[in-house]
Amino acid sequence: MSQLPQGWELKTFGDVLSLVTNGVNGKQNKEGIGVPVSRIETIADQKIDLERIGYLESYDEEKIEKYKLQENDILFSHINSALHLGKTAIVPSNVNLYHGVNLLRLAVNELAEPRYFNYYCKYFRLLGEFSAHAQHAVNQSSLNQKKLKAFNIPLAPIQQQKSIADKLDSVLAKVEAAQARLDKIPTILKRFRQSALAAATSGELTKDWREENNVESAANLLKKFSEERKKLLDAEVADGNKETKRLISKLNKHNPLLPDADLPAGWVWTSFMSSMVKVVDCHNKTAPYIDAGIPLIRTPDIRNGVISLEGAKYISEETYDYWSRRCPPEPGDIIFTREAPMGEAGIVPEGVKLCMGQRMMLLRPDTRYVSPDYLVFNTLSLDFKERMNGQAIGTGVKHLRVADVEALTYPLPPYEEQLEVVERVTELFEHANTVEKQYNAAKARLDKLTQSILAKAFRGELLLSEVDTEVDAALQAAETVSVQDGKEKQ
Repeated sequence: MSQLPQGWELKTFGDVLSLVTNGVNGKQNKEGIGVPVSRIETIADQKIDLERIGYLESYDEEKIEKYKLQENDILFSHINSALHLGKTAIVPSNVNLYHGVNLLRLAVNELAEPRYFNYYCKYFRLLGEFSAHAQHAVNQSSLNQKKLKAFNIPLAPIQQQKSIADKLDSVLAKVEAAQARLDKIPTILKRFRQSALAAATSGELTKDWREENNVESAANLLKKFSEERKKLLDAEVADGNKETKRLISKLNKHNPLLPDADLPAGWVWTSFMSSMVKVVDCHNKTAPYIDAGIPLIRTPDIRNGVISLEGAKYISEETYDYWSRRCPPEPGDIIFTREAPMGEAGIVPEGVKLCMGQRMMLLRPDTRYVSPDYLVFNTLSLDFKERMNGQAIGTGVKHLRVADVEALTYPLPPYEEQLEVVERVTELFEHANTVEKQYNAAKARLDKLTQSILAKAFRGELLLSEVDTEVDAALQAAETVSVQDGKEKQ
């Protein structure tokens, strides 16, 4: 604090705190046996959560009363991960709770208003000051009482502290309400996207389109595709391609179990192996990396239907030739993960030369018959994931064998309808993405707003009208996202 307002004083926590003490020791239970005691989890969003307390069955009856929490006591998390270090909660009236372990119990003297002090702790935590002065171990951090008491705090006259605390109660309640509204939006958007995918892969999304268009059925489409693929693969075998010879042997034996669920007229159930030009496993060994070269895509690099090059490792041209000898990935190919995680898929983009890493497979569609985008949208749907999970193996980490991936099924519409599905889903997703961007911007603004409000409070600026204007603008931005979200649900 460079310059304090007139009448303010700079004090230490030690000047202000009349009590800093640890809680009562003993083995706790969650069965409600004994006296209720606070735990680290009892502090939730700066409030006391009475649903997350422990119970102490064995205790000294003569000493236990000194641990009973009083109104305006402050619980302080001084031992925990850096994420929780410095969390506080002020004890309300009429709470029957005793002070448990791993939390400090603080009480302020006549120099400070308890809510004012509690809000300053919140501000200090947002600044990272508690964590910066803590002792850090591998799994936990701790802040000792000596360091806690040494922190400075700017103190307004006591009546002004109460006014500031009242203002913070009012303003931050509005911010928290807006944050609660915003926090619902990711779940709603996820549900919206899944609803769009369910409608797309069941034919409901393009029901009106089918009524106005008469096109060749997917069954005829697959028949033509099979004939074209046979010519292509036979030519490769004639050129001495042993990998293609093995693929043809697999195709001849392939007999997938297709779902018996009804599909719209002109649609057909098919499998990856039945509808792809090639389904090829990767080279399942760790490639030697180099600092720069050809991107090697690993399973974490494929998420939500997109291949990202940002986290890719790099390999040499020589390594690429060996690791991709079965089938070098081409633009329009789909990379599909078998495990860690299972079932992620993304399309190889134009103008990029890349190599598959371990635990993934390449799907090569003939884009005259199967749209890569349509196929990827299928892999994102809950229905597909349910069928896939039914074929997965493993008691711990679920995964798919090569044959399991080859036999994965999906509903195939006529080609023209595939393109219509892709166009409509893309439009819906772009609309959802716009809302998501607005949500992220509004959330970032609200996250910064709390710290900004607290900073103004402890500079003596909170009672200015500009603060209300700033809050109202941020809340309006959050409300706008919620309104748009309401339109999404309709």
